[in-house]
Amino acid sequence: MADIKDPENTIIIELKDGPVVIELLNDVAPKHAERMKELARAGAYDNVAFHRVIDGFMAQTGDVAHANMEKGYNPGRAGTGGSDKPDLPAEFSKLPHDRGTLGAARSQNPNSANSQFFINFSDNHFLNGQYTVYGRVIEGMEHVDKIARGEPPAQPDRMISVKVAADA
Repeated sequence: MADIKDPENTIIIELKDGPVVIELLNDVAPKHAERMKELARAGAYDNVAFHRVIDGFMAQTGDVAHANMEKGYNPGRAGTGGSDKPDLPAEFSKLPHDRGTLGAARSQNPNSANSQFFINFSDNHFLNGQYTVYGRVIEGMEHVDKIARGEPPAQPDRMISVKVAADA
């Protein structure tokens, strides 16, 4: 496992191919980091599908409202929901959207991020200053690279579990 410096600000996402360790950038985007920890601790991200995965671009997930089969999963609706928490204000920074960074997904409104996020497959600098960067993959990017592609994928991969390292 990666050398985890701050377990309280580290997320471990279990994928079918293995764990992905994400360092949350609490100093850069504290509200987004806090929301991810809150939803992870509530189990809201467990079994949530990657509903939009574009080769060479990014893998998006985190629609906790429309994500689980037992909650009436509808691939046509996945990607349109958030959580029961209020939307977050943008926390834009100078950090670039490099390969492995975590970005907050949102609608056209910059202050509409909620629970959805994406992991960049490549350097996507055209997103800089438009989407909040609040984490980076420090181990397991090879597992992210194996996520099934599609919008939505025919057989979407899921986050098996999402935990805060301090709790794991």
